[in-house]
Amino acid sequence: MELQGKVVVAQGGGPTAVINQSLVGAVLESRKFPQITKVYGALGGVSGIIHENFLDLTQETTHNLERVAVTPSSALGSTRDKPDEKYCEEIFKVFRAHDVRYFFYIGGNDSSDTVRIVNQQAEKSGYEFRAIHIPKTIDNDLMVNDHTPGFPSAAKFVAQAFSGLNLDNRALPGVHVGVIMGRHAGFLTAASAIARKYPDDGPHLVYLPERPFIMEQFLKDVKEQYDKHGRCLIAVSEGIQDGEGTPILATLQQTERDAHGNMQLSGTGALGEQLSNQIKEKLGIKRVRADTFGYLQRSFLGCVSEVDQREAREVGEKAAQFAIWHNIDGSITIHRTGDYSVDYRLTKLEEIAAKTKLMPDSFINKAGNGVTDAFIHYLRPLLGDQLSEASRLRAPQAAKILKP
Repeated sequence: MELQGKVVVAQGGGPTAVINQSLVGAVLESRKFPQITKVYGALGGVSGIIHENFLDLTQETTHNLERVAVTPSSALGSTRDKPDEKYCEEIFKVFRAHDVRYFFYIGGNDSSDTVRIVNQQAEKSGYEFRAIHIPKTIDNDLMVNDHTPGFPSAAKFVAQAFSGLNLDNRALPGVHVGVIMGRHAGFLTAASAIARKYPDDGPHLVYLPERPFIMEQFLKDVKEQYDKHGRCLIAVSEGIQDGEGTPILATLQQTERDAHGNMQLSGTGALGEQLSNQIKEKLGIKRVRADTFGYLQRSFLGCVSEVDQREAREVGEKAAQFAIWHNIDGSITIHRTGDYSVDYRLTKLEEIAAKTKLMPDSFINKAGNGVTDAFIHYLRPLLGDQLSEASRLRAPQAAKILKP
């Protein structure tokens, strides 16, 4: 059955460097079909839907859409609203009033759950409607997907930033802690390891939420690396937790919580500061520094993976094709089919919604303070061809005369 009516596209959750590629892919593909009467963009995610704040993207030029596609962050704006049944009822009311028959929501775990609830309400009401979840998250934690759009570009930023930190740490030795986003999954923090080129390159230690963080072992690891190299570069996920599942930051100080009850981990330098203090106090190392990447890694303009751009565009296009051509709904998922190629499939929303994918054991070393070659092999093709590389001087040292 061919459905005639409007399309609504929205963006939810944290922005990424390539989320607008998915937006533009869905919009341009939808505009090809004669049964689509209008293509709307909701301003501010689902909040924009319930307030009927729409842009008529049917009237946007293709040229400008293409320029927006290569611009990081969410062009339509986003929201942290986490819709429940009542909220989704309001969304559905607006859709019925505007004769919206297709809904494409670009987002992560919570966004997929919103699509699921709205779909269920349409089915109960006997309203012909198709909704597709388009994957997006720098955390790379969506189930079923090999990886998610936004992650490769953020990972490229982290890798290149740690390459720079390694150069700095080598020039002026000491201990340097880099804190990276990742509440439950450590993929992004693990990406720091791809910066290594020479045997003594950092990060020398990598700590992920998937393994319990024990302060005593951490300090032992730092001392070992510092004694070995005369310096130590450390990558730490903001979500590291103890054996009981309590975030380490909460064990060190009082922390704030957001509207969903989640502990505030991003947007604060507290974890890096606390770990630095522990190293200074317990190990007596004077030169200890910390950087918290925070939101820098999400929408950095000059560091985008061309692979990420291409795939983000295609998941948007596939969403329109599955919904309008094939008259089905679900979540677009990315599957690796070669070295390197991918395929796009439609997966049931129940397999994605409100679930979290973690780093597999094969990607984490036995000591729990680093990554394996299997992870490096997994990540490298996602970063594209233009990864900056550092080099060293190789000239021999001249002979001393006064102090042989």
